[in-house]
Amino acid sequence: MTTTDRLDSQRHLFDIPRDVVWMNCAYMSPLMNAAVAAGEEGIRRKAHPWSMTPPDFFSESEDARTLFGRLVNAPAEAVAIVPSASYGIAVAAANTLVSSGQSIVLLEDQFPSNVYAWRRKASENGARVRTVTRAEASGANGATDWTSALVAAIDDDTAVVAAPNCLWTDGSLIDLETVGEAARRHGAALVLDLTQSAGVMPFDVSAVQPDFAVAATYKWLLGPYSLGFLYAAPHRQSGRPLEEGWITRAGARDFARLVDYQDDYEPGARRYDMGERSNFHLMPMATAALSRILDWGVDRIARTLGERNRDIVERAAGLGFSAPPEDFRAAHFLGLRHVGGIPATLLDTLKDRNVYVSVRGDSIRVTPHLYNDDEDVERFFAALEAALV
Repeated sequence: MTTTDRLDSQRHLFDIPRDVVWMNCAYMSPLMNAAVAAGEEGIRRKAHPWSMTPPDFFSESEDARTLFGRLVNAPAEAVAIVPSASYGIAVAAANTLVSSGQSIVLLEDQFPSNVYAWRRKASENGARVRTVTRAEASGANGATDWTSALVAAIDDDTAVVAAPNCLWTDGSLIDLETVGEAARRHGAALVLDLTQSAGVMPFDVSAVQPDFAVAATYKWLLGPYSLGFLYAAPHRQSGRPLEEGWITRAGARDFARLVDYQDDYEPGARRYDMGERSNFHLMPMATAALSRILDWGVDRIARTLGERNRDIVERAAGLGFSAPPEDFRAAHFLGLRHVGGIPATLLDTLKDRNVYVSVRGDSIRVTPHLYNDDEDVERFFAALEAALV
């Protein structure tokens, strides 16, 4: 890796105490100082609304929409602003045709936000949920090949394929370009939850061609809670929104004429925007975070974290831990399994040393970001060794 490919630790941009080792971005990211400042300024503006001259309900949300579009190579018109991943999936489910006898293909153990809506959809339409199991995906050398298993489950009866880019429990990787091609070949819709990958794994809607793709901002997008973005493909931008807000209608910028009710919507995916999208502290926070991620470059973030995690895997092997093979896991995401199982007291032991990771299933989920440095890694291993004694 050359110097230009590698990003130095960005800890100075975050207010993280030196004694805290937060290797848990897959759970929730810290906020950058710039995002906190932007949010605080937004709250002050709302506290003194007379300072907002004139009130601006449009520009900040358009800025955030545009930045997320750049992140996934989509025009702003293809991006809706939503409060959560589950909201975005609900929009997708409401605007995807599923007929009796068809199947909706899911992965075993994928995050519930991209499961429950499809279970309801199947139940209401006489369809069935086809869950691809880990056993079906098990391959040689301990690898879990979700991609091949997922493609094998897609057939002419498949209405929807609902998947992530990597599994939230252990970072197992799904090749979405391959899955997208299989879905199109069989006439199935592809609906993605990118919450565990957007902002840290390169993703291009023109290559994958999903029908819908949603990402909450509070993890790898380094943004606030209660906010997310929904991509809708061009042929999915004329559907029915979950809400009928005033701001998503044509002519909404003319406040004097809002009672001249309009049947037409704002162009593109804006019709799917949540109510009160112009949140005066969430929008600036998201803009600050997305701007920084784009400055760093998702490719460089991915390479930097991939190198760090490769070193962690090598060192963890000496303590009896193993991770999915590199070709079958996301570069930014580690699920470490131990030969003797995960000690029940592990999280408490690490927490006592101000080291924070997660346990998901039978794995320790280790997910550092650019705010972590070499000292964090050393303290993580010191705490891990103590926990195994």
